[in-house]
Amino acid sequence: MTDLSMYLKVTTHACVGGTAVREDIEKLKQGIQMVVGTPGRVNDMIERSALRLDKLKLFVLDEADEMLSRGFKDQIYDCFQSVPGDVQVGLFSATMPLDILQLTDKFLRSPVRILVKKKKELTLDGIKQYFVAVEKEEYKFATLCDLYETMTITQAIIYCNTRRKVDWLTDQMKQRDFTVSSMHGDMEQKDREMIMKEFRTGSTRVLITTDLLARGIDVHAVSLVINYDLPINRENYIHRIGRSGRFGRKGTAINFVTNEDEAQMQEIEQFYHTKIEELPMDIAQAIQH
Repeated sequence: MTDLSMYLKVTTHACVGGTAVREDIEKLKQGIQMVVGTPGRVNDMIERSALRLDKLKLFVLDEADEMLSRGFKDQIYDCFQSVPGDVQVGLFSATMPLDILQLTDKFLRSPVRILVKKKKELTLDGIKQYFVAVEKEEYKFATLCDLYETMTITQAIIYCNTRRKVDWLTDQMKQRDFTVSSMHGDMEQKDREMIMKEFRTGSTRVLITTDLLARGIDVHAVSLVINYDLPINRENYIHRIGRSGRFGRKGTAINFVTNEDEAQMQEIEQFYHTKIEELPMDIAQAIQH
């Protein structure tokens, strides 16, 4: 938005948690035309009357399905309570489950739905998808260690389903002198920004994280995604593996599948009309295509 504003001749400001509230208030009172923010801080600015919505023209909700399905839902509703009735609302997401579409009926008036791709076309071109049958949860870590030498030739993201698992896996990897970094929602904003900066610049090559950040990571050099845990929500599968193969580049996704996960993997295959192949013995060749 800052880059765009140079040509649009408008003022912009980012409102996110973990930053000084006073600075946000002072900046907003100077007059800002575009605000980009997280639900919590935006609501706070509205409640403090620092962010005035009486002249608001456009309200955009990115990753709308995520915003309306998790703990953000109440905060989003609170935002809409303060929004004038004639505001244009735009919801954007790569996936929009039926229950979320039904939920949007509560605050959209005569909506126009623009569907860019059908479900069966969602799997991104250029991404090779593999699975490793690990049988049991406790075998995953040894499997990851075996893969690590291959992973170091590129930048990789490893997804776990819980913050606790992220911390545990990061600790285990570091104990074995593997260089990794980790990030999840419990961390301070400034710490997350520092970790992302290191990852973007290539200082760290492996990032372990949760679904909460699956959609906010856009690092061009990422060509390998490992689902240490299969995503609980099948819609998040496309968001996770979409971190690789960006902008026409090739990418690889490797899924660790226990015996209990087999049915879930089949459900993902059916949902996306795709085929996840077993990882071949020549792993380096598979990753490099």
